[in-house]
Amino acid sequence: MTTGSTLRLEKITPANIEAALALRVRPEQEFAVSPVVKSLAEAYVHPEKAWPRLIVDGDRPVGFLMGFFGVDWYDDGSALRCGLWRLNIAAEEQGRRYGRFAVASVAAEVRRRGGTECFVTWHPGEHGPENFYLALGFRPNGEKAGSETVGVLELD
Repeated sequence: MTTGSTLRLEKITPANIEAALALRVRPEQEFAVSPVVKSLAEAYVHPEKAWPRLIVDGDRPVGFLMGFFGVDWYDDGSALRCGLWRLNIAAEEQGRRYGRFAVASVAAEVRRRGGTECFVTWHPGEHGPENFYLALGFRPNGEKAGSETVGVLELD
């Protein structure tokens, strides 16, 4: 279990990109999250909306997250949303509260930017992240994004 004293987010740079690309979730979770390389490609083509970060504990990369900010959810200008786009915790690092740290970090950035809601989507399934997100306070809002459930966390 991490103490949090050395836990931090780092921008993706030439110095840490290989560590980010090497992160792998458990094989049974691969259906539920895209690999880091796809996330970084999406961040490259959406630099104004994507917020990719490496999760580091001390000198050890333990995960990757990507937030999203100001996404036109319905492509009509009616709903600009912010939240967690991707979360990849390394298979051997799961169960150490790194995912909770990641979600709290994105929520804090949403608040810092003036947001009051943090959105996430998840694939349903036995090895999917639904229970994790529900335990953190996300609630399904009745929407679907493709085959994924849309959840929202109300921020105080």
